[in-house]
Amino acid sequence: MCGFIGIVNSDSAVREIYDGLIAVQHRGQDAAGVVTYDGRFHIKKGEGLVRDIFSNENIERLKGSIGVGHVRYPTVGSGGGEDAQPFVINYPYGMVMAHNGNVANYQELKNELQVQESRHIDSGCDVEVMLNIFAGSLERSAGRGFDLGAYDRAVGEVFHRVRGAYSVVGMIAEQGLFAFRDPYGIKPITLGRRIHRGKPSYAIASESVVLDLLGFEDQRTPQAGEAVFIDMDGRVHSRQVVEPNPHPCLFEFVYFARPDSVIDGISVYHTRIRMGERLARKIRKLGLEIDVVVPVPDSARTAAQAIATELGLPFREGLVKNRYIGRTFIMPDDDVRRRAVRHKLNTIRSVFDGQKVLIVDDSIVRGHTSRSIIDMARRNGAAKVYFASTAPPLRYPCVYGIDMSTRTEFVARERTPEEVGRALGADLVIYQDLEDLEAAALAGNPQLSAMCNACFTGIYPTGDVTPEMLAAIESERLHKGGAGAGANHSTVAVTAR
Repeated sequence: MCGFIGIVNSDSAVREIYDGLIAVQHRGQDAAGVVTYDGRFHIKKGEGLVRDIFSNENIERLKGSIGVGHVRYPTVGSGGGEDAQPFVINYPYGMVMAHNGNVANYQELKNELQVQESRHIDSGCDVEVMLNIFAGSLERSAGRGFDLGAYDRAVGEVFHRVRGAYSVVGMIAEQGLFAFRDPYGIKPITLGRRIHRGKPSYAIASESVVLDLLGFEDQRTPQAGEAVFIDMDGRVHSRQVVEPNPHPCLFEFVYFARPDSVIDGISVYHTRIRMGERLARKIRKLGLEIDVVVPVPDSARTAAQAIATELGLPFREGLVKNRYIGRTFIMPDDDVRRRAVRHKLNTIRSVFDGQKVLIVDDSIVRGHTSRSIIDMARRNGAAKVYFASTAPPLRYPCVYGIDMSTRTEFVARERTPEEVGRALGADLVIYQDLEDLEAAALAGNPQLSAMCNACFTGIYPTGDVTPEMLAAIESERLHKGGAGAGANHSTVAVTAR
């Protein structure tokens, strides 16, 4: 999971990209980069948060009306700033690419490029492989010069060779901005248009909140298998390169996306309300005595409010978040996560003391955060602690770009909800039913009929995830001592971003 933005026909692309990356900083806190173009490429990349990487001096240096920016999901291992996106290649034409997703057959493609095409892959970042495949196809058409047919063929070759999930944004020198989305549309992407000085300006981003912030009011979602190209004069070319089989990521609505975003035409905020309402109906049937509903900030707050309203219970902010601590789910190892939880959350004792408390979180993955929160509630005098998850039990690795890489990490793996409750120290753990979660999301877009729910079911919509691939992921992660999301593709076919 990463975040990106591309923009064309801007007075200062870098300043708008900077603002856009701040808006999607929640999608990646490990590294960031920006590339702009004004006759030459200007590049700035580094490790850390956006505000720490970009100074006024290098923002002034990044000139041009077109550019691409990226924030990267945390990583450990042999990678570092050299794996920060976007990536640049100088031939043919000169082009830039960034993406959100994961190339499942990375090692296979890397070997093919090096042996068959004499292309050297210098990083452990899978977008470099994708960029070289894309560039190779354009190179074979270089004698005729750049044209939209060559672009469509290059995207088609990426779709044919690259397995996994990916939304891509990039630019080609002197030509324009491009974007495409894999045939399953697992990763989010949105396109926006505005009129600037009488001329159309366009932006492409991971979440619609970026376009809202920058004033791009005319928005649409590029479809699964679609290729988009926007030239320097603002003319838009769009083609459905392959037959779509859309399965947008269900977990985006649970946790990753900002509540003020719209993904595939579905409001994240209203989806979380529906999630809370459906979970409340399940809780009501249990006949529990509950005094107060407390959310785990921030992504569970909307659903928790809906639960409290549906059950007619008081809603209280019993957990206070230190906003200078990053999202613990995307931190690189268990020790860092445990320390971060202690630094991130504190309690308001009066909310818990003597109360039967329903704590609501978006999901339960490894269980470290949940266990710490339950322990805090008990130490602050809670008489009962019920713990509700707006997501079903997470039990299966994600190979599409989420930090869920080994089966042994999931606290719910081979455990019943009752056993999970005992493991976490709760009086009861209540999970959302998968049917209710999917219904809550799909209600926002009647044209969609399916979503990627592989982390809940083990059914991978791309149909190419093998037991050997999953075993390789687990072996790689355990070998590296718990490598986090975005771990490099140094020895196996796939890792999670």
